[in-house]
Amino acid sequence: MSKQESGATALTLHEAAQLLAGEFATVHDAEVALAHAIQCGELHANIMRWASEQWDGKQLPGNINRLETHIERSDLDAWRAGRSSPRA
Repeated sequence: MSKQESGATALTLHEAAQLLAGEFATVHDAEVALAHAIQCGELHANIMRWASEQWDGKQLPGNINRLETHIERSDLDAWRAGRSSPRA
């Protein structure tokens, strides 16, 4: 059963970045943007962090674990809409 079939709305940070990939040069760039938004309080997430000695792959700001940090789809959509709206 897929996440959508089970009604789950949370995405991993990596899954969210894959959805945004067309808006950034790479998926990693999207991951970094999401991590920055989480760190700055612009995007709510259930955060899991790596200990420095556990790090796997390219590091994200705040040692955020891209596979175990979860973002609600509605929060991602709201953050995305806020990024694309013109600022006064």
